[in-house]
Amino acid sequence: MCTFKISMTALLAGILCVISVSLSAQEPTVTPVMTKELTGIPGKEVLLLTVEYAPGGADSVHRHNANAVVYVLEGSVVEQVKGQKPVTLTAGQTFYEGPEDIHIVGRNASRTKPAKLLAILVKDKGAPAVVRVTGASGRRRCRPHCWAVLLPAAMACWLLQHVMGLNAF
Repeated sequence: MCTFKISMTALLAGILCVISVSLSAQEPTVTPVMTKELTGIPGKEVLLLTVEYAPGGADSVHRHNANAVVYVLEGSVVEQVKGQKPVTLTAGQTFYEGPEDIHIVGRNASRTKPAKLLAILVKDKGAPAVVRVTGASGRRRCRPHCWAVLLPAAMACWLLQHVMGLNAF
C-alpha cells in the first residue's frame, strides 16, 4: 500500500513537471523578413528572420544546415550549440552557428521581458530554415523550475499522510 502511495505521488509530480515545462517554454515567433538568391553563388540564398521570444520562451533543439549569424535587437538571450558553453547575449551582440552545429539552447534570458533577434542564414536555395533534432540530444528535460512544482507537491503529500494522518492516495 505504501508503494502504491509513493508511485501515485511520483506519477502526479511527473505530470505536473511535464505540464510546467510545456507551459513555460513557449516557442518563439519567427517572421521571415527577406529571402534573396545570392548573385555569383549558384544555388545559395540569404534568408533574414526575426525571432521574438516571450518572457521565459525557448526554442526546441534544432539545426539550420546553413551558416547563421544571430544579432540581438532587444532584450537578452542565451544561446548554445552542442559541444560549446552557453553564452548570454544582449542587444548589439552576435552569435554564429555553422551548418553542422546542433543548436541545443536558444532561450530568452528573462522571465519578465521579451527578447528579439535578427537571424541571417546563408543556405541552399529552397532548403528549410529550421530542422528539428530529436533523439537523446533533442529531448527536453525537466527544467530547474520544475522543482518549484515537485517539491511542494511532495511536501503536501507527506504532510497529509504523516502529520494529518490522511490518505491522499
